[in-house]
Amino acid sequence: MRWLTRRGAAAALAVGVATLWGFGWRGFALLLAFFVSGSLLTPETRGRRRNERQVLANGGVAALAALAGSWAAFAGALAAATADTWASEIGRRSRTLPRLIITGRPVHAGTDGGITLLGTAGGVAGAACIAGLSLWLPAVTYSLRFGSAIASAGIIGMLLDSVLGATVQGRTRWLDNDAVNLAATLGGAAAALVVMS
Repeated sequence: MRWLTRRGAAAALAVGVATLWGFGWRGFALLLAFFVSGSLLTPETRGRRRNERQVLANGGVAALAALAGSWAAFAGALAAATADTWASEIGRRSRTLPRLIITGRPVHAGTDGGITLLGTAGGVAGAACIAGLSLWLPAVTYSLRFGSAIASAGIIGMLLDSVLGATVQGRTRWLDNDAVNLAATLGGAAAALVVMS
């Protein structure tokens, strides 16, 4: 697949199988909504293909939540991953310089922790998209409160990603973008569970 390296495809297969095992086609459809939308937003001219670390950073928490049978944590993790991806890719099209999330200081495009109004709006739209699908796809009926919780979890995860990017990303070799993405999806899953409790 042109969007993945060979190892990335193996990791995606593992995430997909775990999701299918936990939630069947409904969970797989939500996972696919994240993966396809994020891949379509990423310009092919950048020549980036996702490797196994990127796949697991964005989909690993959701896969574990699927195996645990928690639809809220599963959807919250995917909402965070989608919000962050949409924010990054749509934000690249902004005509204004990003501002560092913790200080508001203008920074160069691509700076870790830099956000734009356009990108943030894109991230909110991504979280809302997953929240809407998470209401429509399950076999059981969820309330609008559930949808609001998932959208909120996605936004929280997106903002956490930016804060971590501005404060700790790059401080050590292992605190890279993938580690921050993993923390953001974990934050999204946790936020969904907290809001719904």
